Amino acid sequence: MDEDITLNPENPSNGMLERQREEISLTREVETPAQQQMRMRAAAGVKCPHCGTINDPEAIYCESCGNPIGKTSCPNCGAELDPDADFCESCRRYIKHDICSFCGARLSSADAFCPECGSPRGGIVCPVCHTLNDFSFCKQCGYALTEDARRLMEKVHEMPEFKELQKLASSLQQLEQSIPYSSERDLLKDQRNIKLRERVLTLLAEDRGIAHPRIPEAENKRLSKEEYNAKKKERLEQIAAILDKMVQAPQPKPAQVRNYAMACRPQGVRLAWECNFKHALHSSPCGCAKPQLGGKWIILGKDIKKEIKDDK
Repeated sequence: MDEDITLNPENPSNGMLERQREEISLTREVETPAQQQMRMRAAAGVKCPHCGTINDPEAIYCESCGNPIGKTSCPNCGAELDPDADFCESCRRYIKHDICSFCGARLSSADAFCPECGSPRGGIVCPVCHTLNDFSFCKQCGYALTEDARRLMEKVHEMPEFKELQKLASSLQQLEQSIPYSSERDLLKDQRNIKLRERVLTLLAEDRGIAHPRIPEAENKRLSKEEYNAKKKERLEQIAAILDKMVQAPQPKPAQVRNYAMACRPQGVRLAWECNFKHALHSSPCGCAKPQLGGKWIILGKDIKKEIKDDK
């Protein structure tokens, strides 16, 4: 049987292991205080996901690149927040008191009004629906609350994309107000009504001396359910395609994204704001904690499974 060298104290391999242990011990003994501090910091610190720098455990921002690496809490309700969030989605309050929520300018503690846009620090009450707002557009009805917001809306509404978007939205709204016929009986009734309309208009024209009047077709021609569903699907797809082209890219200031997105919102179609922060649905970018990451408007319909976060 071979000898077990691991238990043999005279084995040369055991002496080599002992010398290695001594060298490691000596190396640790001569380690400088700065090296010890760096080693301990690396073991207990927080690694920046952006640049890899090891930061103090309590650090919120990276000391090298300045990006956020930790969490902070809402000063109003205590909910956990990212340090670059300016809005708490739990209590729905604006929390950056040193930054104007309407334009993104810096504020001092003594400023009652923004030195850049003139908006009041405490918010603006919407003159239409009487909702108190921290942002340039009313979060309830979308009304432009500041002069800058009104100018931005006028500029956006002159864009060819928005004109086409609003035209399609109005067409969809008009279509949804019509009632499609669902049976042969409805179709026959509709045809009788068309003939009756033509007869009445013809008699009225003849009373005015017009021998052979030309009766225009009814603008709101009633559709079958199949025609109605096909037209509605076509309109929704056209609107969605334009909304995709108007995706809001990330911007340095959250106010820039909120204002531009609200100015781009068409009337006459049910929409929700899908943010790039958590890919959650909001009734508008006013309910997102980090709109500076961008997002887009999406059409609400039966195929949308997510709930709107602001409505919970």
